[in-house]
Amino acid sequence: MASDSIDKLRAGVRDVPDFPKKGIVFKDITPILKDGALFRASIDVFLERCRGRKIDKIVGIDARGFVFGSAVAYELGVGFVPLRKKGRLPYKTESAKYSLEYGEAEMELHIDAITRGEQVILIDDLLATGGTSASAATLIKKIGGELVEAIFLIELEFLHGREKLAPTPVISFLKY
Repeated sequence: MASDSIDKLRAGVRDVPDFPKKGIVFKDITPILKDGALFRASIDVFLERCRGRKIDKIVGIDARGFVFGSAVAYELGVGFVPLRKKGRLPYKTESAKYSLEYGEAEMELHIDAITRGEQVILIDDLLATGGTSASAATLIKKIGGELVEAIFLIELEFLHGREKLAPTPVISFLKY
């Protein structure tokens, strides 16, 4: 992956202090999404990681994982699976709970989204504490998928989220 692309992507991330609450510096990717060249560069770094591998499905986490994951799935010619917050999917689902600092949340996948043994890549914009991603990994495995890797545009390393995904390999392009 070209370091100039990574440098440009890093420059496109906007820090928003005190969002969503005081003391948090939010890493805002909307400047990347609104710029055609940066958006293409962001998709390209995911594609560079995925091309030439046996992948059957891309799972994208609600909501920004949909942006990156669906574009990657389209380019690779593989299926895209949306992982949604509880109550958002219309068919039969499997669910997994995860902890938040203020309670619990739950993610869901359709029970027929992944066929047993399919090779799956998980994609999202950000890895923070790892709760959402760990519930995604649990669900992928629960319905029979083989989680090959979890890939993120950004990782907040100081929150140690990748530990919750072990032993799944974790790749992130921008580390803070």
